[in-house]
Amino acid sequence: FLQVVVDGIADGSVYAALALALVLIFRSTGVVNFAQGEMAMFATFVAWALADAGVPLLLAVLGALVFAFAAGMVVERLLIRPVEGSNPLSLVIVTLGLFIVVNSAAGWIWGFNIKEFPALFPRGVAEIGNVSLSIESLGIIAVLLVVVGLLWLLFTKTPIGLAMRAAAQSPSSARLVGIRVGRMLMLGWGLASLLGALAGVLVAHRLFLDTNLMAGVLVYSFAGAALGGFDSPIGAVVGSWIIGVTEALAGTYINVIGSDLKVLVPLGIIFVVLVVRPAGLFGSPEVTRA
Repeated sequence: FLQVVVDGIADGSVYAALALALVLIFRSTGVVNFAQGEMAMFATFVAWALADAGVPLLLAVLGALVFAFAAGMVVERLLIRPVEGSNPLSLVIVTLGLFIVVNSAAGWIWGFNIKEFPALFPRGVAEIGNVSLSIESLGIIAVLLVVVGLLWLLFTKTPIGLAMRAAAQSPSSARLVGIRVGRMLMLGWGLASLLGALAGVLVAHRLFLDTNLMAGVLVYSFAGAALGGFDSPIGAVVGSWIIGVTEALAGTYINVIGSDLKVLVPLGIIFVVLVVRPAGLFGSPEVTRA
């Protein structure tokens, strides 16, 4: 049971990294970036290409993260900012168009064949009492906890992090105190793209690398963000963990569900939670004055 729970938390940690990216962009623009998974997939291909060319795996991953950060800022500056403040449907259409372009570009550059991504963590298990826990699962959980800690430090202890929060919460007020809102939003998109790329390189070894790598992950990340609250980073992490553990337990212990229908259990939980609390577990309820 403990091994299944830990594996579920590890899967949830991958979902959480992408869910954090979705939440960061939603808080700053009010729009869900439907291309977030494809941007993560493209950055994962960059890491694979660098490693395949002989670059040490750690440096290849770092290079892909830097690429993702820069690409996220470029996307915000060239594609998102020209339609900023317009009809939300325009932003949705832009992100859907970006989805198609990035997916097609990855297939054109690297092909549509499945590739194997090298392991980031040592193979084997760690024996804790009578329980055997995957080193890879423990490593993924540790990476997410470090990321969450670094994000907390960034947004609560640094001037640039406080400026990014101010720009996301009230752009007009932030401009009045001298904050360059456009630059902060660009940094936010870059950071979100980096988090998505991190999710990609963490999950690529568990799956197979192809142009549809993040399609399933994006669905679970959406579910985790919706469950925790689209305006709450902590909610995105907790919601994703709940999704990961629930699907792991359901797939293991409920024979009727198995591995094919286990997605129905977390989706059912989301439905119940959103009926009771539409803002999610940690989201801020929207207040409308008469």
